[in-house]
Amino acid sequence: MSAQEVLLNVRNLYKHFPIRGGIFGRPVGAVRAVDGISFDIKKGETLGLVGESGCGKSTTGMLILRLLEMTTGEVMFEGQNVGKMNKKELRGFRRHAQIIFQDPYASLNPRMTVGEIIGEPLMLHGIASGPERAKRVEQLLNLVGLGSHQVMRYPHEFSGGQRQRIGIARALAVNPKLVVCDEPVSALDVSIQSQILNLLVELQQEMGLTYLFIAHGLNVVKHISDRIGVMYLGKLVELGEGDELISNPLHPYTKTLISAIPQPNPQAQNSRILLCGDVPSPANPPAGCRFHTRCPSCQTVCSEKEPEFRQIDKRFVACHLVTG
Repeated sequence: MSAQEVLLNVRNLYKHFPIRGGIFGRPVGAVRAVDGISFDIKKGETLGLVGESGCGKSTTGMLILRLLEMTTGEVMFEGQNVGKMNKKELRGFRRHAQIIFQDPYASLNPRMTVGEIIGEPLMLHGIASGPERAKRVEQLLNLVGLGSHQVMRYPHEFSGGQRQRIGIARALAVNPKLVVCDEPVSALDVSIQSQILNLLVELQQEMGLTYLFIAHGLNVVKHISDRIGVMYLGKLVELGEGDELISNPLHPYTKTLISAIPQPNPQAQNSRILLCGDVPSPANPPAGCRFHTRCPSCQTVCSEKEPEFRQIDKRFVACHLVTG
């Protein structure tokens, strides 16, 4: 992968939230939400990030956009270090990197009309004003499948799927290069999810967008992602081409997630892998491989030594049991 092809580089990214206790509120521990992950995103591709709730997916997206400050690590966007940007540089970066939030009900200001919501980024970044801004808002509404006649309505007058389309229009208002899709369909009905996914694919092809697509399950991610990264308890455990990862998973946790994908054929044999025990606390992760307490193939080395996230052919995987 040449440097010219890469839009985003993430290296050794950490985010530890302090746990405070006692009378003086001194740090007594830390929640290791993101604990040393690295990956690249190429221009025009979709990288899917999948894992259970609490594994650090959404936190990773927030850190990339610097909506949260990282504990340590490096995020490079087109060769610029996002973590070292000043206020002016950060505003310029935000024009090129936007986010679609998970909850279409909480992410829209109920006191603002749709026109005001979509037009606000245009005003803040000095892109358009007056009649030009109104025209651009109408174009964006049409782009996401809504009508310009809805510009004066408020968020409560729309369905969940329509609200998410408004959120997408707001994210695209500034013509970004990177869009972080933070579980954009998880709060929607199944019948609406496919519409939003198809819309995101169409917009990517039309506008040349790059996506970091965050979701809980591989059943959603596999339909939109070029590559897929699997996270568990703050760490990446596998990363590879989407089709190859789905058809031939290497890490035991990835195999578990794939076994949970619903089968369209009710007569198909159910080979679901059921894990024992609960997810360990990110404030006190287990030694060695973090998945070893639930792994059906666990060996002694798994509890003693943390596996290296290493490349095997075109795949990256962190597992002692995978050789190559």
